[in-house]
Amino acid sequence: MKSTKLLFAVTALVIAFSSCKKTDPSGTDEIETTFELSSNQAIADNLTEDANDVFMEAAADQELLGSKVSETLGSMKILGCATVNVTPLQGFPKNISIDFGAGCVSQNGIIRKGKINIVLSDSVRKTGSTAVLTFDGYYVNGFKKEGTITWTNNSTVNIKGWERKVENGKITAPGGKYWLHSGVKNVVQTAGYQTPYNLLDDVFSITGNHTVSNAAGATITSVITEALQKKTVCENIDKGKISIQAPNHTAVIDFGSGTCDKVATVSIDGTTPREFLLR
Repeated sequence: MKSTKLLFAVTALVIAFSSCKKTDPSGTDEIETTFELSSNQAIADNLTEDANDVFMEAAADQELLGSKVSETLGSMKILGCATVNVTPLQGFPKNISIDFGAGCVSQNGIIRKGKINIVLSDSVRKTGSTAVLTFDGYYVNGFKKEGTITWTNNSTVNIKGWERKVENGKITAPGGKYWLHSGVKNVVQTAGYQTPYNLLDDVFSITGNHTVSNAAGATITSVITEALQKKTVCENIDKGKISIQAPNHTAVIDFGSGTCDKVATVSIDGTTPREFLLR
């Protein structure tokens, strides 16, 4: 009888401990999940910016930006060994296929493979035009990118800008882990708009919100509190901050102060920032 009572007591203690661990909002597991999802958010944003760089360079090469070539074309030479096909040759909408094949290394060392398919309704820089990007077996440095990105040109006389909507986004990391993401961003070109065929001086400011979920269903929501900056000459987002709201924690992603590198940081609940790589 004593052994039975002892067994019940131990079992109750284990159950109580497990229950506390699962519901403890300051538990290490949940903090690590918040960190992981926050870094996933940043990687998703960065890969979306990379897809934009590819799209813009292909549009410039194919003279689809909407301006006549008036200066020497400047670009990052991202397309490398990619094959670009545009149909039809005359008129819109156009179907653009950017095929990196089984693997193509750009001049800055980024490895891409697979296809980006784009349906472009009109010249990229024409107000009201749309570009819908989808992905077919598409990888960037081992990260597989899926989903739909829809660009809508909402420029005015004085502002060159686009709305960018990500739907059914999915990123699978080289190790097999994946996460889902969606959201709407507003992108404003802050430099380089007077030289449309020299992409190297282009700078974009990005604001908006996003949602990221992992395979277990844990979800965070985010809002950009300091506009992100993406320079064409930088491989990654180089500036700005995102505020993250998890179920029981808050986090801040910091992309830095404008230096071209691949490092960002996450601070959870005001703790010391932790570094991670954008790709």
